[in-house]
Amino acid sequence: MKSPRSERITELLQSWNDGDHGAIEKLMPLVYDELHRLAQRHMSRERPGHTLQTTALLNEAYLRLVDSARPNWEGRTHFYGICANVMRRVLVDWARSHQASKRGGGVCILEIDQELAAANPLGTDLVAVDDALEALARVDPRQSQVVELRFFGGLNMRETAEMLKVSVETVQRDWKFAKSWLRRELAEGHSRGS
Repeated sequence: MKSPRSERITELLQSWNDGDHGAIEKLMPLVYDELHRLAQRHMSRERPGHTLQTTALLNEAYLRLVDSARPNWEGRTHFYGICANVMRRVLVDWARSHQASKRGGGVCILEIDQELAAANPLGTDLVAVDDALEALARVDPRQSQVVELRFFGGLNMRETAEMLKVSVETVQRDWKFAKSWLRRELAEGHSRGS
């Protein structure tokens, strides 16, 4: 059963879909804490001393959402998944601009999970992860979405399954395969870069 707060969020997302520009102003106070946690999750994977702060990440993601074309939200889970994607894009854009200016001197470190970290104990830079996810999307778009929603969006298996309209078992299989594929891809990229 949905809570009144969840129903209100869904209602405001639908209003935003329908072109009500005031809906986002009403929506943000309801989702701010969750979006801030999502931004913190992203930033916790970054290297110490990262110049982009959690609030700045959240603010940039908000501006990109507001400036984007008319949304087509399918509900709260979809909204949070898109927010996670936007935050990832902000961090990747930031990393690419800093790598370009420093010629690789300020690579952001990111560990996907313990299994992937074991494949590369030094961690993996965010740009490499983004490139690997784009490559995975060409091989299997749904598996790439599973990684994005689970790792970057912080969704659990059930929420990811709901978002993708597949079974939890399918998400589990996709997650297992995608982690293995990414581990191999990142390890190969690391050995090519050495």
